[in-house]
Amino acid sequence: MAEASRITYTTLIPGFSSTTQRTHVGLGHLKLTVSRKYQIHCSVSANASASGATQTSVMETIPWGCEIDSLENASALQRWLSESGLPPQKMAIEKVDVGERGLVALTNIRKGEKLLFVPPKLVITADSEWSCREAGEVLKRNSVPDWPLLATYLISEASLMKSSKWSNYISALPRQPYSLLYWSRAELDRYLEASQIRERAIERINNVIGTYNDLRLRIFSKYPDLFPEEVFNIESFKWSFGILFSRLVRLPSMNGKVALVPWADMLNHSCDVDTFLDYDKLSKGIVFTTDRPYQPGEQVFISYGKKSNGELLLSYGFVPREGDNPRDSVELSLSLKKSDGSYLEKLELLKKYGLSGSQCFPIQITGWPLELMAYAYLAVSPSSMRGQYEEMAAAASNKISSKKDLRYPEIEEQALQFILDSCESSISKYNKFLQVSGSLDLDVTSPKQLNRRLFLKQLAVDLCTSERRILFRSQYILRRRLRDMRAGELRALKIFDGFRNLFQ
Repeated sequence: MAEASRITYTTLIPGFSSTTQRTHVGLGHLKLTVSRKYQIHCSVSANASASGATQTSVMETIPWGCEIDSLENASALQRWLSESGLPPQKMAIEKVDVGERGLVALTNIRKGEKLLFVPPKLVITADSEWSCREAGEVLKRNSVPDWPLLATYLISEASLMKSSKWSNYISALPRQPYSLLYWSRAELDRYLEASQIRERAIERINNVIGTYNDLRLRIFSKYPDLFPEEVFNIESFKWSFGILFSRLVRLPSMNGKVALVPWADMLNHSCDVDTFLDYDKLSKGIVFTTDRPYQPGEQVFISYGKKSNGELLLSYGFVPREGDNPRDSVELSLSLKKSDGSYLEKLELLKKYGLSGSQCFPIQITGWPLELMAYAYLAVSPSSMRGQYEEMAAAASNKISSKKDLRYPEIEEQALQFILDSCESSISKYNKFLQVSGSLDLDVTSPKQLNRRLFLKQLAVDLCTSERRILFRSQYILRRRLRDMRAGELRALKIFDGFRNLFQ
C-alpha cells in the first residue's frame, strides 16, 4: 500500500464520502475496440444484490487478480513495469511478515532518500484512455465523478484480460481485497456490534450499492453492449471499489489528482512512519522520501495516513497491534435525552449546525475534542440556560471555528458525568463482546467457513480491544476529575458551614 492522506470525494449519490489512499499502475493509449467478447461470468446479478448491505457474497468467480500473497503475478508486474519505463529500483517484492507481500530493500537506503520514481504514464487516473473508448465517452458525457469512473474503468480493463495494457497490473491486484465491503451484514452485526465502525461499514456498503444502482439505471441499462450486466454487476463493483478504497492516492503536486500508482501499492503501512507519496516535478515521477534508513532485507514502509485502527480495518482490512498506533481513536456516541423538556428545541439547533440528536465524537488516548464537551453541555443544560443553547450547539459543530472552547462551571460536573455514563455504556458493550467472542464460531462445520470466521473474529477482537483501551483511559480521567471536583465542593461546603457556625 501507499500513503493515505484524507480524500473527500463525491459520487453519483448524495453523501458518499470517505478517507483513503494507496497506489497502482496505468498505461495510456489503448486501442479502440467496438465489439468486445467478454470473458467473465459473475454469480450475483444487479437485481440480486440491489437490496442493500444485507447481502455480501464471496467473489469466487471473478477470474482476474490473484491471491493476496501471490509473488508470481507480482514478479510479472515488476518485469512489465521495468519494460514500460520504471527505472531500476532499490526494492523488490517479497513475502514479508507484515502484510503478505511487501517491498524489501535490496541495498542500503539512507534516511531522506527518494525512492520509486514511477512515471505518470504508468499511473491510472480519471484521464487514462479506455480500451473501449465509447464506454469512457459515455461516462464522461454523463459527468460521472472520478471514483465511480475509475471503478468502472478497472472493471472494463480487467474484463479484457490479456488484451488490456493493464493486464499485468490487474493480474497482480488481489482477487478479493481485504475490506469490510466483503463482510456480510450478519458478520458485521456479529463481530462489530460494539464498535461504531460497524455503522460506517454498513453506510459504505450501502453507498457502493447505491452508486452501482445509479450507474446501472442511468447509464448501463441504456448501453447494454458497452456495459453488459454479466460484467458490470454489484460483485465486480465491490471488487473495484475495494481496490480504490485500499489503493487510491491523492497527489498534492498534481493538483490533488487521485490515482492508482503501481509498484508503490506494494508498500505496507507502519504507524511509526510519516512519509507519503507525491509527484516530484524535478524527477518527473511519483516518489516518497524515506524518514529512516533501511538495510538490505528490511521491509520498507510508508504511511497510509493518520488513521484510527477502525479506519485501517474499514479500508485496508487489518488492525495494528494494541498500543502500536499513536493516532488510534474510538468514536463515542452521545445522545440527547428525549425526556428533556427542551429536547425539540435543542434538536433543532443541532440540526441547524449539521448535527443530530445522537452524535459520535472521536476520543484518543490523550483526550477528547472540545466539540464533545460542548455537546455534553447542551445535553445537560437546564431550561434556565436557554439563552446559551445556540452557543453550545455552534461550539459542538466542527463547522464553526470560533467559541468552541466554552465553559459553563455551573453544569460542568453534570456534563462530565454525562460523558462518563456514555463511556461506561460503551465499555459494557465491548466487555460483552469480548467475553463471548471465544464461543462465536463453534457452530461452523465447514473448515473453509471456520477459517474465515476465525480470521474475522480475530480482527474484531483486536479492534475492540484497542478501542476499549482508549475508553478505559477516558473513564479513568473522567472519574478522577469528578472525584476531585466533588472533593473540592465538599471542602468548600465544610468551610462555609464552619463560617456559618462561627457567626451563629
